[in-house]
Amino acid sequence: MSYKVGLTGGIGSGKSTVATLFGELGVPVIDTDVISHQLTLPDGAAILEIRAKFGTEYIDASGALDRAKMRQLVFSDNAARHQLEKILHPRILSQAKMLAEASPAPYVLLVVPLLFETSAYQDWLNRTVVVDCPEEVQIARAIQREGLNEEIVRAIMAKQLSRAQRLQLANDVIDNAGSLSQLRQQISRLNQNFLWLAERSN
Repeated sequence: MSYKVGLTGGIGSGKSTVATLFGELGVPVIDTDVISHQLTLPDGAAILEIRAKFGTEYIDASGALDRAKMRQLVFSDNAARHQLEKILHPRILSQAKMLAEASPAPYVLLVVPLLFETSAYQDWLNRTVVVDCPEEVQIARAIQREGLNEEIVRAIMAKQLSRAQRLQLANDVIDNAGSLSQLRQQISRLNQNFLWLAERSN
């Protein structure tokens, strides 16, 4: 069974870029956001239950989850957010475990945006990595890449653990405030370390 490394970080920290660079080194990447999207596509495994709990107004014309409308709801209503998480999180975890356990690679990288906020992953993973950068950089990147306004980005950040809490919980930290070449160097070093740890764990 593959050694399991969890990758997390706040919105705009650069998790996707880091995951892509690990992927370029041949590391299998399991992205829980991708699994979540698959579950909420037309005929996705979570759509029937979402429709039953939230109503057809949260399903778009194609039969998929209306993500923009749902995002508005869950940021203004904690009960709705918990209800959506109750539908999605067990399914995401189950799919992630299935993919990780089927991998023949020495280790797999699991991208989990709310890794430390979702306790179900922590007992299962062997190691955790946080992608870190200053909060003003996070906000600027999220506005640029996600097309969100600053108010929404700050609301998302308020629902996540603080930067200090994430750093305290991480086994490893990737500093993503510098250049792409600096990022590649850090990832190369970590990859060698994870391969060594995976070998020792077998």
